[in-house]
Amino acid sequence: MKITEIHRTTPQPGKAVRAVAIFDLEVSDDLRMFGLRLMEAPDGRFLIYAPSANGGRRLATFSPALSCQIADLAATELKGARDRHGNASGY
Repeated sequence: MKITEIHRTTPQPGKAVRAVAIFDLEVSDDLRMFGLRLMEAPDGRFLIYAPSANGGRRLATFSPALSCQIADLAATELKGARDRHGNASGY
């Protein structure tokens, strides 16, 4: 599993759960997901939201364990992308 693309989102003041980044995920050679959102909860936890379609229904959901694994991967990749571009560390 790997992140193939990740971009920081515009800050959203006043939101309890805020979007941090949008990313694409290659789960395997057979499955890729596009437009996933890395979200940060008020307590600092990272959450993953799949895009919506078909009248606002989520296109995918993840078990808690898989969600944590994807969130950790995306947060690490986002931090690495910042470091590679000479920006300060952190989220």
